[in-house]
Amino acid sequence: METNDGVDEEKRATLRRFAALGAVAPLVGFSESATAETGDSDARDAIVGYLSTTPGAHFSKVRDDLQLGTGETQHHIRQLEERGAVERYSDGDYKRFVPAGRFDDFEKTALGYLRRETPRGMLVELLRDPDATAGELADALEVSAPTVSKYAGELEEAGLLSREDGYAVERPETVLVLLVRYADSFGEGATELATEADSLVTYSG
Repeated sequence: METNDGVDEEKRATLRRFAALGAVAPLVGFSESATAETGDSDARDAIVGYLSTTPGAHFSKVRDDLQLGTGETQHHIRQLEERGAVERYSDGDYKRFVPAGRFDDFEKTALGYLRRETPRGMLVELLRDPDATAGELADALEVSAPTVSKYAGELEEAGLLSREDGYAVERPETVLVLLVRYADSFGEGATELATEADSLVTYSG
């Protein structure tokens, strides 16, 4: 169903749902007169709200999940960056976004890799079992051993994994907190891990 102004009702509902979160986020800082003139406050608040629950999302995911156009998303993110509400960082070929001032460099890097299925799966399995071997990781994730080796090298280069004596997650308590706090945005594996978090703290602290 289309409204008179051409905005799809599903899109409007999505924007309003995330805007409710974004409206209470700090640093948005748009004045009532500015939002009244542009009519863009719902979209901007929705982006802030979305990133508060899905930090580290890349541009295409923000655009698609909020059902915005490419130019529309670029415009609003640029406005939010100028207002100090959102910051972007590079992650390989991706531009990722987080609420400004909330995460350190390690956390932003971790969020980027946690948004990738296989690296996230490896980190989840290693938090569960710090002694897991490359072969066990491959079996658990149903991927090849070379795939595990490839991502292990990337995670090591990014400072998230040590390979000095087997595989060891760097700052495991930080990675665990990110996984638990944003479990719903990471999917089933992270949600399951969140239910086990109390039992994992003893060796990740």
